[in-house]
Amino acid sequence: MALSFRSLSILTLASLGLAATVAAPAQSQTLTEGQRNSLSVWYRDASRRARGTWGIAIADQRGKLLWSVAPETSLVPASTVKLFTTGFARTVLGGDARRATRVVGSGFIDPLNGEWQGSWALEMNGDPSFENPSGVGPKLIDLAQQLATLGIRKIHGPMQVQSADGPAFAIYPTAWSNRHWGRLFAPLIGTLTIHENVVNFTVRPGASSGKAPQLAAESPAGIGSLISIRARTVPGRKSRLTLSATSSGGWVVGGTIGVSARPRGFTAVASDPKAVLAQAWATALVQAGITWTQGGSATSRMPGPISTVLAEVNSPMLDSLASDVNRRSLNLGAELLLQWAGGRNAPEQLTAHVEEIAGLSEGLRLLDGSGLSYEDRASPLTFVSYLAKIPTTPGGRNFPLLLPANGVGTLRRLNSGLPGQGVVRAKTGTLGQVSNVTGYLGRQDGVLIVSVMYNGSNPSRARQLEWRLFQLLGADGTVIPSDVLTPESQLGGSDETAPSDSTTVR
Repeated sequence: MALSFRSLSILTLASLGLAATVAAPAQSQTLTEGQRNSLSVWYRDASRRARGTWGIAIADQRGKLLWSVAPETSLVPASTVKLFTTGFARTVLGGDARRATRVVGSGFIDPLNGEWQGSWALEMNGDPSFENPSGVGPKLIDLAQQLATLGIRKIHGPMQVQSADGPAFAIYPTAWSNRHWGRLFAPLIGTLTIHENVVNFTVRPGASSGKAPQLAAESPAGIGSLISIRARTVPGRKSRLTLSATSSGGWVVGGTIGVSARPRGFTAVASDPKAVLAQAWATALVQAGITWTQGGSATSRMPGPISTVLAEVNSPMLDSLASDVNRRSLNLGAELLLQWAGGRNAPEQLTAHVEEIAGLSEGLRLLDGSGLSYEDRASPLTFVSYLAKIPTTPGGRNFPLLLPANGVGTLRRLNSGLPGQGVVRAKTGTLGQVSNVTGYLGRQDGVLIVSVMYNGSNPSRARQLEWRLFQLLGADGTVIPSDVLTPESQLGGSDETAPSDSTTVR
C-alpha cells in the first residue's frame, strides 16, 4: 500500500494494523541458551567476514543488556543520529507541530486595478516538505491563489525573501565534509528550502536528427528558464547527454541524444535556491492570474516592517515529517528539524537532550542532525538506553512508529526471514566505512532493543550480516504494538523480574 507522508501521522500509523497481536506476557524478557549460542556463532562469522570494529547491544525494553559486544565503544553513528534528532524535535515541539511558509507585506490593495501598493516578501522557514518532489507538500501555487482570493492582481518589485527569525539562508553545515557538499544527499540546508533544494527535469530528443532536444518535464514548475539545452539530436538510440552547473544558479545540458532514444531524466542540487524560488514563484503567480513586474523597487506607502500575513501554508505535522525523514534517511529534513527545534547551538542542545534521556554522556559527540558528519560519535549502549527511555517521556509516546518497518524505505531489504512487516522498527546508518542498524524488534515476550554498529572497510558485507542478526532474533517475532514502551504497557513485566544476567562477547 503506497502512503504519502502527509498521511503518516502517529494516529494514522497506529491505525494501520500495528496494534499488538498478543497480550502482554507476565514473564521477563530473556534470550534462551540456544539464542545466545546462535548469536555467538553469528558474531564469530561476522567479525571474520567483515573485519573492523563492531559494537553491539541487545537489551530488553527497559534497556537492560541481554547480550553485547563492546557496547560502550564510541563509533561513527552515521544516519542513526536521526533517531536522536527526531526524538529531540518531537520532545521540544510536539508531534502535531507544523512549519509555516508565508507571503507577508506592508501596504494595501488598489481597488481600481487590484495592484498591491507596498512591500511584500516570501517568508521561508525551512519546511522540508515545501514543494516536495513527490508533490505532497504545500506549494507556491497555494500561496499565489490565496493572494488572488484577496483580490490582488498585480505585484511589483524584486522578490524579497526572509524568515520569521531574520534573513532566509541556505548553507552547507560546517560539520559536513566538504567532499559531500552539493551531492544529492547533501544539498544546501536552511530556511530557504524549496523542493528539497534539488531540481528534476527530463530532456527528450528533437523531432528529427539535427533538431534541438526539448525539455519534456520540470520540477518545480518554472525552472526550465534556468536550463540551457545545447545538446544535439543525432541518429540512433544512444544518449550521451552531459549536465553542468552555471555560476548564475542554472544548468547547461550538452552532448548528444539519439532521435530514437528514450527521454533522459536529470536530478541536480540547486546551487542557488533563491534563483529556483524566483522562477517557481513567477510561474505560480501566472497560474493564479497575477502579474508580477519585477523591475524597479517595491515602494511602500505604509510605515513599519513587512509583517502582515497575506497568505500562509503549513507543513504536515511533525510526526509525518519525522516519519518521512527516517523512512528515506533524508539529511535535509533531519537538519531542518534540528534547526526548527534547537535554533542557535542546536547540536549542543541535541547532545544535552540525548544525555538527559539516555542517562549517559561518555563517548557521545553530536555535531549535526543528520549523521553526515564523520566527527559524530555514539555507542550502542547510548542508543539502546535512549530508545528504551524516550517512549516513556511525554514527548516520546509511540516513538517506535516514527521509524520505518522492515520491508519499507531503508529497511526494504530486511523482509525475508521475518514473520511480517512491522516486526522491526529501526533506522540504518551508512557512510563510506560505516554500517549501522538500531531499533526495536517485536517478540512474544516483549520488544527487544537492538543496536549493531560497524566501522570498517566492508560496510556492504556488514549490512548483510546485520540483517541476519535481526532475522535470528525475530524468527518468532510479532508486530510491534502501537503503545510499546509507554508506562502503561510494561510488556516485559516489572523491573524486579527483569533478567539479571547478560552475555557480553569480548
